[in-house]
Amino acid sequence: MKSKKPAKNSQKQLNNNKAAKKTDHNASPGERYKKTAPRGASADAQKKPVSARPKVPETVEASQPSDGERIQKVLARGGVGSRREIERWIEEGRVKLNGEEVSPGTRLKTGDHLQINGRVVHWEKFDQQPTRVLLYHKPTGEVVTRRDPEGRPVIFTQLPKLSVGRWIAVGRLDINTSGLLLVTNNGELANRLMHPSTAVEREYAVRILGEVPEATMEKLKQGVELEDGKAKFDEIHFAGGEGANKWYHVIVTEGRNRLVRRLWESQEVTVSRLIRLRYGPVVLPERLKAHAFYELTDKELELLFDFAGMAREKREAVAETEMKSHKHRRR
Repeated sequence: MKSKKPAKNSQKQLNNNKAAKKTDHNASPGERYKKTAPRGASADAQKKPVSARPKVPETVEASQPSDGERIQKVLARGGVGSRREIERWIEEGRVKLNGEEVSPGTRLKTGDHLQINGRVVHWEKFDQQPTRVLLYHKPTGEVVTRRDPEGRPVIFTQLPKLSVGRWIAVGRLDINTSGLLLVTNNGELANRLMHPSTAVEREYAVRILGEVPEATMEKLKQGVELEDGKAKFDEIHFAGGEGANKWYHVIVTEGRNRLVRRLWESQEVTVSRLIRLRYGPVVLPERLKAHAFYELTDKELELLFDFAGMAREKREAVAETEMKSHKHRRR
């Protein structure tokens, strides 16, 4: 017997939505992501302003000195690697500026000659690269990596090619988890959205086999010990279902590997399906099908920059064909 999909909003939630500012149903999925609360979200979650800035760690504070930018910041923005990776390369002596090894505080200035592992990096292009963010609907069976030794399909082959830099996944979803995955070419933005101190909410729809006692749900909200430390669900909501399968919506503020599954499994509860519905203020659009992506517009990017606590970017227009939503055919 086929199980039902996650339940729709309750009547109470629909009434709350009506009382709020009306959603423009002719708007694109990305335009609506800030205006609508995720299905199954609590009243408190719906009231929370999406423009609220998370706590920004000191290690990622933005600065725009007149004497250039730090090497790791420029390279991270261009998608060459994360700041931590680049700092490690610097410590290992793999980064040279004008023929000399550099320190983590070294800044790039116009005309500087930069090399990584002996290869020239044309870093000036990163200053000209406008930020792009895609909402990708990852299906089960795909892995969030650039190359898979087992030959499984990877999400990056489904995305448009970049002339400069590379796509960076904001967090990961395991091979058996589907739903919303954010990808961007801005390493600084990705770092802000993933950093543990920001505690960005991730919301999932979970299909469970069998009934879950109230005592078990309360325990999962209070916290349980896992092999890598204590963890909990910030919120759990029953979302419907008939027969053996039931749907729940859960919210976590950590990005630990397989955290949602491991929390349920710690209570001997079987998860048969897991879908990410929301990452911070960004909601998976209902009409965005698996293998498809939607690109945020300039206005939507400004909202995301505000949420991440970053200065709004002065952007040159991206080609119109690159700013539309795309649907990828299966290969």
